[in-house]
Amino acid sequence: MAKKKGKRKSQRSFSKWLLGILIIGISTIFATQWKGVPLSQPTTKYEGLEIPARLFDHEEQIIHHTGYSVSYNELLRLPNWVGYELTREKITGTVARAKHFQPDPLVQGISADNQDYSHSGYDRGHMAPAADMKWSTQAMKESFYFSNICPQLHNLNAGDWKELEEKVREWAQRDSAIIIVSGPIINGDNPKRIGVSQVAVPDAFYKVILAPYLSTPRAIGFIMKHQKGNHPLRSYAVSVDSIESLTGIDFFPELPDAIEKEVEAKTQPEEWGL
Repeated sequence: MAKKKGKRKSQRSFSKWLLGILIIGISTIFATQWKGVPLSQPTTKYEGLEIPARLFDHEEQIIHHTGYSVSYNELLRLPNWVGYELTREKITGTVARAKHFQPDPLVQGISADNQDYSHSGYDRGHMAPAADMKWSTQAMKESFYFSNICPQLHNLNAGDWKELEEKVREWAQRDSAIIIVSGPIINGDNPKRIGVSQVAVPDAFYKVILAPYLSTPRAIGFIMKHQKGNHPLRSYAVSVDSIESLTGIDFFPELPDAIEKEVEAKTQPEEWGL
């Protein structure tokens, strides 16, 4: 009888231990979901999320490079958009920053060059930043193609635009993989131009970000007017829908329609820690 009681006591102890392990595991899962961090590697892999729908009413040449894709507008000598995926692994790269800007060899037609920017009063502003391309020597080199560059005031390029780029890398680290699409906004048919190549000067810049692999996917947009000044990133936050209306660009068409409609309608900067 004593042996049976000891056996039952041992079984009860094992059951309590097993129940404790299950409780801890479930608690960890819920805590991870609450923070918006993926529970594991994504089981659904969307292809081409960084590529917006074709722009049939714009000048557009689609070019794919190692680290990004670009819709190049020869009439403006600018990109319509530059899109890419940034992962947690990519931001840990160690490739040194490139030093030389050059025309994109895949562009058909007129491209900007260094002389257009010389003494223009504008920086050569990256749409896909060089710091996001440290994972590949080729990707770094290609990020300095003029198809990825826009005239940008130094105060913006080295200020709030740079701050947003740094924040995007924090989000890639936190969420494991995000999609980024950036580009210029031109108001009207007669923009200011610089250089012999007549490179258009944007009136503003946009950036849209999608975190597609969270338990609840989310997206956010930003619009920065092309002017001097420094403001909290939260003040630039807008819905992706509003940028689509302003630019005529349909972002993330490869998402299921229900998800696309929901994430593009929201802003909610607090979900992004802003």
